[in-house]
Amino acid sequence: MSTLFLHTPTNKRLVWYLAAEEYVAKHIDRLLPSEEHDGILFVWIVDPTVIIGRHQVLQNEVNIAFCQEHNIAVYRRKSGGGCVYADAGNLMVSYIARSTHSEQVFQAYLDRMSDFLRHIGYDAVKSTHNDIMIGMHKVSGNACFALPTATIVHGTLLYNVDYAVLQQAITPSQEKLAKHGVESVRQRVINIHDIEGTSIASTTDLAHAVQQYWSNELLSLSEDDMHQIDAIEQEYLDPAFILSR
Repeated sequence: MSTLFLHTPTNKRLVWYLAAEEYVAKHIDRLLPSEEHDGILFVWIVDPTVIIGRHQVLQNEVNIAFCQEHNIAVYRRKSGGGCVYADAGNLMVSYIARSTHSEQVFQAYLDRMSDFLRHIGYDAVKSTHNDIMIGMHKVSGNACFALPTATIVHGTLLYNVDYAVLQQAITPSQEKLAKHGVESVRQRVINIHDIEGTSIASTTDLAHAVQQYWSNELLSLSEDDMHQIDAIEQEYLDPAFILSR
């Protein structure tokens, strides 16, 4: 089985790419007609943004005043999982599988992404929390949700995230941090850029490495596809959805 790599535009809002995931999942049979392909993958880089999980309470997870002062966008996604800060040092990854066996798809994705990191020289393993770890630190957080037509997995690869901004923008409870045996968000994570001997020179280089490892077959969106994704994006921009918890 092989994966198609989807070309997506740059300089879109984070929620545009979430809308693209939904669109691809809903049209998977057309976009992925061959049974030889297991899914579609794309990667994306965004301006500073906080994205919270579907069931999280915004005020408990995000330093709203700090984000407003520093022009950090705040959105909610439709999948579960925790709060994520993304900037140009964070590679975002989306994988949409034809299978609706979501847990099986999720674990296979985590295994394959761990394999990718080992392939480029890092001792990476998946954790019981659906993270990918290098040593005692998280380098990738991930979430999964299923639609009637497909399974969507999305995650992060921390290349050179601004830790100072991350730690001020995200405000998890001390109870949550204690569960992981750490005192701060900063203590839990590591940038690939900071790992001794790293061979990856930039977030863009990391994106290229992911593409080369996962797929050598490319897929492009039509103009109509793009317009329909724009329409789905509006659901994520609805203040009632963002503030729904």
